Amino acid sequence: MEADRVERGTRASRAFAVIAAPVLVALVTLPWWWGDPGWMRLIAEMAYYLALAQLWNLLAGYAGLVSVGQQAYVGLGGYALFYLTGPANVNLYLALLLAGPFAGLIAIPVSFAVFRLRGAYFAIGTWVVSEVFALLASLILVLGAGSGLSLTVPILRQISSDRDVRDAVLYLMSLAVAALVFAIVYLLLRSRHGLALTAIRDSEPASASLGVNTFRTKFIVYLVTAACTGLIGALIFLQKLRISPEAGFSINDWTVVVIFMVVIGGIGTLEGPFVGMLIYIMLRELLADYGTIYLILMGAIAIAVMLKAPFGIWGWVVQRYNVQLFPVGRRLVLTASKASER
Repeated sequence: MEADRVERGTRASRAFAVIAAPVLVALVTLPWWWGDPGWMRLIAEMAYYLALAQLWNLLAGYAGLVSVGQQAYVGLGGYALFYLTGPANVNLYLALLLAGPFAGLIAIPVSFAVFRLRGAYFAIGTWVVSEVFALLASLILVLGAGSGLSLTVPILRQISSDRDVRDAVLYLMSLAVAALVFAIVYLLLRSRHGLALTAIRDSEPASASLGVNTFRTKFIVYLVTAACTGLIGALIFLQKLRISPEAGFSINDWTVVVIFMVVIGGIGTLEGPFVGMLIYIMLRELLADYGTIYLILMGAIAIAVMLKAPFGIWGWVVQRYNVQLFPVGRRLVLTASKASER
């Protein structure tokens, strides 16, 4: 006799997995069957923007921590890489691995300061912290002060002396980091910490009354996002070959754009950052030639989406069609007889 069962997957998620698998294989093997440097750089950029969007979505969309200072950890990760490979003479790959933990370590004292703030004050506090880091970087001579630092040829040769091989390696590293970040976010949301996060987002006092350790949960999420953001920042500036305080701690490049992606894509959903990233890249490529009008159009599109679909494009899809490609919760599947009775 067929019994009721509890499932995580949905019909849409299983169909999407079948479609996504060959796409992932094509992306991973792209350097061997195409290898166009321009396309590889564009896809690598899409990968790290997607990773940044997933991390900001984890903070704001699930934990309710609306931060406008995540560029602090992009810059910290980038500077960690440049300092370790330059003055400290550390191997490039080891420096990449250390950049993330370094950003996470710095996030510990920062979290104790900003967690004292709530709502808009928290957002402003994170931005102020980022500006402080940018100011400090511009004053420290070993970090190049206001001029910044550049990667030298011997450092790049640790990847490969062949430029095409180096481009392919950096491309694959971008895909790997994006996949790693998505896996961390997905597994975290599927765990009991994910349930605690959604409870905190809906009502922090109520979740605390039910036994959720709100500070510990937010602390863990903040450190995880900071460490992952630092790793992404190191990879971004490894590709750019140069870092400065303005570039490393740019709120427009690493936070405003990411917020745009998450908001129009669908905050509080794993699918939203995918949709938002694709829309942003498409709009940027189509409208970049229009100069400042491009930014005005981007703002107008964001306002229109927020008015018509307050939960983003994918949020509208979920509300209307109940489609989930990356389900993190459980659902009860009834037997055919019970389902017909209902």
